[in-house]
Amino acid sequence: MTAGTRFALWGEDEDHEDEQLWALCEDTENLFADPPEPVRRRYELLGCAFEAELPSALGFLVLEPLDKNGKATGEWYLEGARVLASRPCARDLSRTDVTIEAVRCDQQPDYPQRVALSVGFRLSDGHNRALGHFRDLAEVLPSEEPPPHPVRLLGCAVQGPLLDVLEGRTKWRKLGYRSLAALDAAGETLAWAGHPDIVGRQPSPRGPGLYDLTVHMEPQPPVVADVWRLWRGGRPVVPNLWARFGSEGRGHWLGPALAHPRGPDRSAGATYHLDGRHVTDAEGFFCALGEAVGGPGGYFGSGLDGVADALCGGFGATRPFTLVWHHHEVARRSLGLQPLAERPATFDELLAFLEEERVEVVLA
Repeated sequence: MTAGTRFALWGEDEDHEDEQLWALCEDTENLFADPPEPVRRRYELLGCAFEAELPSALGFLVLEPLDKNGKATGEWYLEGARVLASRPCARDLSRTDVTIEAVRCDQQPDYPQRVALSVGFRLSDGHNRALGHFRDLAEVLPSEEPPPHPVRLLGCAVQGPLLDVLEGRTKWRKLGYRSLAALDAAGETLAWAGHPDIVGRQPSPRGPGLYDLTVHMEPQPPVVADVWRLWRGGRPVVPNLWARFGSEGRGHWLGPALAHPRGPDRSAGATYHLDGRHVTDAEGFFCALGEAVGGPGGYFGSGLDGVADALCGGFGATRPFTLVWHHHEVARRSLGLQPLAERPATFDELLAFLEEERVEVVLA
């Protein structure tokens, strides 16, 4: 359980109106657990023509189905992709058939939508670099899905469309999209906890009119409970509390940081000081950058795309500005060195990115 943490269940009805509060819950059970290993699937990219020779480790891939005129009709994503085999295409010896293994990203269709008379797919990487085109896609021996993870939402005071369902006035199918938020001591959103699928309910022993709901949802890693504990009283006033965590915990620190309000943007030309003593990984850089701009618990992006968005305004700073990076040698020794298929940016790549975004970096 998460003693001391309350939760809010938000949702929409079938008409997809504005998000509504469906329930306030006193606690959860079984929310924290090590997530199952992601399902690695095999795909055949058929009739490929590549811009250059493909490496065996591809990392993040973007597949864009094309219409008959070669115009993209959407995007579909794979993570941790690697090449297993390649061979000449039987239908066109100038092309190649490639077998890859990858993890299908969450919150997207099981398979990319291909329109009639499509000319195939465009393939690019996570940095929007074109890798080539291929004519068709097939999944090989679909893997067995892991069983759903059950979580109980305890002592729920239910209202709105969900109450109508529980009391039999409407049917379950009337319930639409839903999300679960952890709340801090003041009742404000602490962090988003996931997207529960309600599968059962019963009267709660915690009080008359309350329900215990059984839901299926992805579990939160155990370290998240420790992160939330530091945010329960509201936004921290002590800097570098995130530094005690490893990369996973630091990544989850950025969720509450984003959820909590920020002050107005300072004028262009301001100077910010980044404490680099704990920037030993990419997540540490983004935690430290958020605190440099916004103080303890500050947020200024959780990735380079997020930093680019924050630089457009609304996150505490107006460019151009100066960033004084103290103890920069820690990051120079640590960043971007892990042997990963999709490695984080190196120290020099971060400097180049910030310079391009009109942030002057002073190494101190």
